[in-house]
Amino acid sequence: MAPLKHPIIDLGHWLEQPAGSYIREWEQALFDTMTADIFGFNAIQIGLPQINALAASRMPNRWLTNTRVLAATSGGQDMPVALIHDFYELPFASNSIDLVVLPHVLEFAREPHQILREVERVLIPEGRVIICGFNRASLWGLRQAAGRLTGGYFLPCEGEFIGVPRLKDWLKLLNLEVGRSDFGCYAPPFTTDKSLRRCALMEKAGQRWWPYLGAVYMLQAVKRIKGMHLIGPAWKPQSVANGHAVPVANRVNKHG
Repeated sequence: MAPLKHPIIDLGHWLEQPAGSYIREWEQALFDTMTADIFGFNAIQIGLPQINALAASRMPNRWLTNTRVLAATSGGQDMPVALIHDFYELPFASNSIDLVVLPHVLEFAREPHQILREVERVLIPEGRVIICGFNRASLWGLRQAAGRLTGGYFLPCEGEFIGVPRLKDWLKLLNLEVGRSDFGCYAPPFTTDKSLRRCALMEKAGQRWWPYLGAVYMLQAVKRIKGMHLIGPAWKPQSVANGHAVPVANRVNKHG
């Protein structure tokens, strides 16, 4: 196959192609599973309206935010963009959001650390963030790396894909504790739907034999507050015998 002379740089358009649809199908299913079990009141999805990451969430307040309003796509997005803003300054009060979802946002951002800092700020204590991205340690990542040398990009060329260990280090520095990580899409980086479907059996094999080499990953992290612990009452109940408290003077000294 000849290298692409005009590589696609818009992730939303790429997700409408066969390879993108393959990725989006896996991510949508996992988003539905993960968000359905997270409870709270306020949830936001930042960017990528082509995926409805909060479709299965049961939170009463759900918003999709983006840097611009996009036209309707073939993906059938149900949740319209509710807010236009700069991803580096989230327009939400500190400690006000229960769930933040970042679908492929960090790897296409100039300052991913700043976005994570803002996410940590707006999350309530024990609030959660879900992050998905392309896995550098995969066949798709290798093909993209080769495309940087030849000009034949397979994925959007502006992405700077972040390794999972590196991302976990960033989250740890912000007191965001990773509680779950999933990898998926083990088929080779084909461009046709027919070729991708032929490799459907590789999904189960990949999950069993090379689980960390999927084309995409999804992490869930919880905001922890240092020094915050649940404590009991300051007093301790006295020993009870026959329904009555036993005076200290009448207690038997077992060491005496």
